[in-house]
Amino acid sequence: MGQRVQRLIGSCGLGDRRCLRVVAPERSAFWGCLFLAIAFATLVRAEDQPAHVVVTPVIQKTVPSGRSFVGTVMPVRVSLIGSAASGRVEEFLVNEGDRVKKGQVLARLRTKLIDAELAAARATLQMRQAELDELRNGARPEEIAQAKARLTLAEELHKFRRAQLQRMIAAGRSASAEQLEEAASLAAQSAAARLEAEAALKLLELGPRQERIKQAQARVDAQKEEVARLVEQRLRHTVAAPFDGYVVAERTEIGQWLAQGDPVVEIIELDSVEVAVDVPEDSITNLRKGDSARVHLSALPERTFSGTIAAVVPRANTRSHTFTVKVRVANERDGDEVLIKAGMFARVTLQVGSTEQAILVPKDALVLGGPTPLVYTVERTAGTTNRGVARSVPVQLGVADGQLIQVIGNLRPGQLVVTQGNERLRPNQTVEIVE
Repeated sequence: MGQRVQRLIGSCGLGDRRCLRVVAPERSAFWGCLFLAIAFATLVRAEDQPAHVVVTPVIQKTVPSGRSFVGTVMPVRVSLIGSAASGRVEEFLVNEGDRVKKGQVLARLRTKLIDAELAAARATLQMRQAELDELRNGARPEEIAQAKARLTLAEELHKFRRAQLQRMIAAGRSASAEQLEEAASLAAQSAAARLEAEAALKLLELGPRQERIKQAQARVDAQKEEVARLVEQRLRHTVAAPFDGYVVAERTEIGQWLAQGDPVVEIIELDSVEVAVDVPEDSITNLRKGDSARVHLSALPERTFSGTIAAVVPRANTRSHTFTVKVRVANERDGDEVLIKAGMFARVTLQVGSTEQAILVPKDALVLGGPTPLVYTVERTAGTTNRGVARSVPVQLGVADGQLIQVIGNLRPGQLVVTQGNERLRPNQTVEIVE
């Protein structure tokens, strides 16, 4: 390393002691060259440090032979959302490409008339509820005390009128017939007033009739249904997303009049995607729902994806005699963006053939993005247990088996391959194996 630094300084033409006595411009060049030499020495020293890696042995296993099929990425769900009511678009809140959440409002229609009707219906409901509460609560203690006082007054008046009548009768001829009739009438009126006061007090103590309470409850229930109807009608003027997804088409704009059922927006779900491939009838018998599959996308050559068979459509195309197989793949996101997009060209490797002995490695051992996939093997340095040298081995990919994948190349069972730390490895680089 020291010789490389000396060569770098010498290449600047300022490597001898005489450079210390040169004029200012040359001295600046010397110090700049010396800075580059120090930086280069630091880089070389960093490169000489062993890379820390995690390794896993290569596995040999019997797996079905694979076959590749061409397919297209399809969204799991597609929804053309229509308007549930007629009205004018007052707000349109999304754009093509936006990610939306389930329940997120996409558009609103004009609802001022419905809002006024709903406010009136809710006020009426409050009035009906107050009437019902009044009946259920019954009379207040003050009202009962008032009724008792009226009854006492009526009883005292009745006693007075009855005593007055009895005195006039006892007087005999001193009272005229007209006076006797008037006293008898007043006594009868006071008796009726006493009975009326008794009945009024009893009614207050018994409370309202159950039939009146039921009538008031029915009026409250009917008004609640009216409020619910108006709320539902208002909700129909709000268009919301039925699931998490992405807006792929706008079908309306602010100010446009929509009839019931007119399209508003189209969204697709891409958190998981399906790759639809056509499989010939001679290969379909070996496929089962839940089998593993390997998916390679031309738009993402540096990545490989694992999927499972979600469906094998049991009806063939009458012209091509192929069956549609749908492979479900979990998508990956970068912020609000997804890596796998609908319509991408895909190549799917399915386990359709007879069994064979295969070499398998974890999917994390693959290094993609170059002309061909490769893995890094580690050959331990003699006399050490955790030191070695990384060797790059080009491979071809085969079928997937859970978290493992078949590789075809210069590998043997039990050989150590790097599963972590292989992103920045270089061929023949020294590595240190960590647990």
